[in-house]
Amino acid sequence: MSAHPLMLVLAVFLGLAAGAVVTFLVLKRSFQERFGDAEKVAAQRVSEAKAGLEDALAEAQNQLRGAEKRARNLEAELKDARAETERREERLNKREETLERKNETMAARETEVSRRERAVTTRETALAEAEKEKERLVQEARTTLERVAGMSQEEARRLQTEKILDEVKLSAARQIKMVEEEAKDEAEKRAKRIVGIAIMRYAGEFTNERTVSVVNLPSEEMKGRIIGREGRNIRAFEAATGIDVIIDDSPDTVTLSGFNPVRREIARTSLEKLMQDGRIHPSRIEEIVEKATKEVEQKIKEAGEEALFQLALGTMHPELVKLVGRMRYRTSYGQNVLNHSMEVGFLSGLMASELGLPVKEARRAGLLHDLGKAVDHEVEGPHALVGANIARKFGESAEVVHAIAAHHEEEKPLTLLAHIVTAADAISGARPGARRESLENYVKRLQDLEAISNSFQGVDRSFAIQAGREVRVMVEHARVSDEGASVLARDIARKIEEKLSYPGQIRVCVIRETRAVDYAK
Repeated sequence: MSAHPLMLVLAVFLGLAAGAVVTFLVLKRSFQERFGDAEKVAAQRVSEAKAGLEDALAEAQNQLRGAEKRARNLEAELKDARAETERREERLNKREETLERKNETMAARETEVSRRERAVTTRETALAEAEKEKERLVQEARTTLERVAGMSQEEARRLQTEKILDEVKLSAARQIKMVEEEAKDEAEKRAKRIVGIAIMRYAGEFTNERTVSVVNLPSEEMKGRIIGREGRNIRAFEAATGIDVIIDDSPDTVTLSGFNPVRREIARTSLEKLMQDGRIHPSRIEEIVEKATKEVEQKIKEAGEEALFQLALGTMHPELVKLVGRMRYRTSYGQNVLNHSMEVGFLSGLMASELGLPVKEARRAGLLHDLGKAVDHEVEGPHALVGANIARKFGESAEVVHAIAAHHEEEKPLTLLAHIVTAADAISGARPGARRESLENYVKRLQDLEAISNSFQGVDRSFAIQAGREVRVMVEHARVSDEGASVLARDIARKIEEKLSYPGQIRVCVIRETRAVDYAK
């Protein structure tokens, strides 16, 4: 009985021991598992901490290197700053030395100026005393002179002034005479030069526009018929008329060129008749030219008789009548010479009637004044003298002959009739529109007038008016005075004479406006 309990106890004890061992083993295994996990976590954390420490160490090393670099930069800047400071100190020291030297120089100059001021003061005092002494001596000399000469100071001054004025007037008269002689010589030279320039500039325009006639053709094939086989027709036409025939690329036109206006008119009439007839060959050309010559001569005679009838001049030598009619085909500056001569005749008669002179004689002289232009391509010499010789040859009076010769002052005008004809000629030629020119040349002349005027200093703007017979120039009153306006007008006129060619004369009018402004308050 007693052994059973022990066994039971032993069994219980063994059971407890076995449970404890099992529990121990279980706990041990659990502890081992947990310890292994802890080791892994600790190792991971250690690894992470190690990596963090390495990163921190690298960052610290980078910061250390940056700090060292900044320290080196700061040392270099500090070194430069010290060097700059040393240079500035050196410059300041030099400036101080320079200022000290300048101060010493200024002090020396002030001493010199003071010394000179004292010398000037002394000299001024001496000059004042000398001036007083001079005035005293001058007064004594005046008193002595007045007593010796027996006249007062005012009388002596008046006599001296009169003497000086006489000498000045005499000298001025001599200078005026000298200037007039020089001006005449220079004017003649300049006039010849201006006339030469005008002739040269006008020659091209005159040759192109005044020595050709244009004939319109019905078709282009007419050019070939005018030329003819191997050019025989055109050669026959030029030989019969004395006029050159120009056939170029201009459509449906033929140009007739020649200086003789009557021959050119005969050629134009002949060519038109040949085109109407249709038969163009050398023998027919000679026949048509002969007929055209007679027709033109008849027209010339009728034109001369019509001019005599219009002016109521009665009879005149037949040759003079023909020459008057020939002026119908002559132009001067684009103005028909016959129409111009009739105008001069009418104007001369009007002026003669007002002055109580023979009207018919004045009209006769006016009509014949350009007679020389009818033969100026045949006879050498100025047309005024040529016309006077012709009029004398055919029985015109001495007064009429002299008026013809003197209307351009080839002869000095000696009679009132000569002056009347000269004035009438100028009036007829100078009126606006009398002497026509091509539109292009007309517009260019107006533009040139304004351009010449605007080229002068002080000109605000300019306007060419009266068909180019006058240019009005507006000037800036602040830059051009009243006297300067007169000089400017003369200078513009001289430049126009040098640069342009034109018929008649051009009036230059300079306008200067002055305004005074104030306000009432």
